[in-house]
Amino acid sequence: MNSWVHPISPAVQWQAEDPEWIALGFEIVRGRHADLTAGSDDLPTVVEVLNRIGGLPLPEVAVDWHETRWDRYTDRPELLRGDALLYTDIHWSNIIIGERTWAVDWAWPTRGAAVIDPALLVIQLIAAGHSPEQAEEWASGCPAWKDADSEVIDAFAAANAFMYRTLADRRPDEPWLSAMATATRTWAHHRAVPGDEAR
Repeated sequence: MNSWVHPISPAVQWQAEDPEWIALGFEIVRGRHADLTAGSDDLPTVVEVLNRIGGLPLPEVAVDWHETRWDRYTDRPELLRGDALLYTDIHWSNIIIGERTWAVDWAWPTRGAAVIDPALLVIQLIAAGHSPEQAEEWASGCPAWKDADSEVIDAFAAANAFMYRTLADRRPDEPWLSAMATATRTWAHHRAVPGDEAR
């Protein structure tokens, strides 16, 4: 997979494995984690790297990697299907900014609706202190967001609110899950879709 996402991701330099583990060694890149807070100068750069990811073709190896992780949290899973190569691990610590910008930790690449990556940025921005309106304004810098049907965005917002509410209830000692439950509920309410009701 690495060859398909390089040079957005650092190149793999070596690989070792045994029956229980696979270890990958990547080229060294120098930089800092992205700042997603309101007013950060990093925000245009983060949107730009998402657009670079969104411009990648779907490699043959990923054709059968259909995105299904939200299926149990929505009654419209078909809305999240698509032919885009998705990164899906949008997080401030996975965007490295230096002489160039890198998206690291491609642990969950899948195939699905192109709007999913910009929508995941919306959630992270809300968690970082943006209002839903501000977060969506940044996402609107992504063609995948501008081209998306609002029905798809609404379904995704509702599914994430339900998912994080469920996960936070199961693991109440994980503060990050509580924070994500709050962010996704806030976004769902903004879009006037169910925020954390059971299905």
